[in-house]
Amino acid sequence: MAILTIRDVPDGLRALRECGGRIVFTNGCFDLLHPGHVAYLEEARSLGDALVVGLNSDKSVRGLGKGPDRPIVAERDRAAVLAALRAVDAVVVFDERTPVRLMREVRPAVYVKGGDYRIEDLPEAGVAREIGTEVEIISFKPGYSTSALVERIRRSSS
Repeated sequence: MAILTIRDVPDGLRALRECGGRIVFTNGCFDLLHPGHVAYLEEARSLGDALVVGLNSDKSVRGLGKGPDRPIVAERDRAAVLAALRAVDAVVVFDERTPVRLMREVRPAVYVKGGDYRIEDLPEAGVAREIGTEVEIISFKPGYSTSALVERIRRSSS
């Protein structure tokens, strides 16, 4: 498991791609990791030979409007926790609102998002078509949400 920079991605995945391996890519904030995230990442990994996770940087998370106190966990720590998961082969932190530039670098066989998204609403769908990447929506595991966890923590501390 590795935490990479965007410069490292092409070199790190070239050998796998040349051997016919399927690279799966997903992205997100993964602020407070919970069982829904773990199940999602395991299912994403099952779609190929390596899973690369694009992780929104702290700056990127703040730009997504998740609230003034988000992220709760710093990007370096979120990346370390993700990289420690068996399902994750590499983590790449990115600063943009969307991982479009990173997707062009990774050139995955499969791009995965959770069931709370629709393909037609994903800015990444156009890039996926452009680079020949299939898009998979994994069913959403109900009952788990970072926002709900944050709200529950706030209620219990007041």
